[in-house]
Amino acid sequence: MAPEERTEIVQALEESRKVLNDAAGGLSETHAKTSPAVDRWSVLQCVEHVTTVEERILGYLERASRLDSPLIDPKKEADLLARVTDRTSRAQAPETVRPSGRFASLAEAVAGFNAARTRTISFAVERAAELHTLAWKHPRFGDMNGREALMVMAGHARRHAEQIREARAGL
Repeated sequence: MAPEERTEIVQALEESRKVLNDAAGGLSETHAKTSPAVDRWSVLQCVEHVTTVEERILGYLERASRLDSPLIDPKKEADLLARVTDRTSRAQAPETVRPSGRFASLAEAVAGFNAARTRTISFAVERAAELHTLAWKHPRFGDMNGREALMVMAGHARRHAEQIREARAGL
C-alpha cells in the first residue's frame, strides 16, 4: 500500500473516532441510558454496538486469509463507504452485535470504543502493506479486502455518530 493510502485510512479512522466522541460527549449518564423511542437505541447502546462491531471486524481481519494478488477496486470502496454512512435506510443489526449492557456507563463505553479504535489504527499501520490482500466476507456487504473493511469501520462509527445526534435531539 502506498504511503498516501496508509495515511488516508489512518486519517479516516482518526476522524471518525473524533466524530463519535464529539457526538457522545457532554451527555449525562441518565440521558446516555435513555432511549429516544421504544424502537431506538440509547446513546450508550449505540456506542456499545459500534465498539462490539469494531472489535469483531478487527478480529476477523487479524485472522483473515491472504489472497495471492491484491484486490483493489476504488469504486467499490467509495460505494461501501456511502452505503455504510447512509442513514436514509435503517439496518437491523445481527443479534451478535446488538447492545447487551456490557458497559455500565457511557464513559466506560467510550473508553472501550477508543481502546478498540487504537488497536484498529495500530493494525492499519502495522499491516498497511498487505491490506489489499486480506480477504473477508462481510455479512451484509459481501467480499472485501482489508482496506475496504477498515473504511467500513470508519463509516460505521460516522453512521452511529449521526444516530447519537438524532437520539440526543429526541431527549
